[in-house]
Amino acid sequence: MADEFTPSWEDVAQRYGRKIYNFAYRLTGNPDDAADLVQEVLLRVRKGLSGYRPGSFEGWLWRITRNAFLDGVRRKARRPETTLPEGDHHALGSSPSPDEVLASVRLSDNVQAALLKLPYAFREAVVLCDVVGLTYDEIADATDIPVGTVRSRIHRGRKMLRGLLTWPV
Repeated sequence: MADEFTPSWEDVAQRYGRKIYNFAYRLTGNPDDAADLVQEVLLRVRKGLSGYRPGSFEGWLWRITRNAFLDGVRRKARRPETTLPEGDHHALGSSPSPDEVLASVRLSDNVQAALLKLPYAFREAVVLCDVVGLTYDEIADATDIPVGTVRSRIHRGRKMLRGLLTWPV
């Protein structure tokens, strides 16, 4: 998408929906929470498109995604949820969506578990770089931090991941 025009909401949903879901899944570690986050992001995009001024569209989109995730974390901290017992959840008979299958195929369970153990700032930087595929400049724009900090967080996040994924000898 060129930066000189404002895309329609349908274009955003179609072109970026999978990327947003993949990013959301890597941040939350839960397919249901990721789907909820995508829905929230697309609602915010729909509301915000009228006020969007052409510039770095992807930076604007990833900032919305990041802010929606952080808002959800804060909301959950204020109102803790009680999950269904494992037996009741399977009785619902839901099957995973294609996006969930795609997300679970890309990273193994141990890599996803290790990602979730990283502090949020490092997890966010590593996921935006290595999973979503953004450049350092795009990540800096999306997270509103300097490029040097992005580089540092990616380097340290990858180092932490290596430590979590290396088997002791």
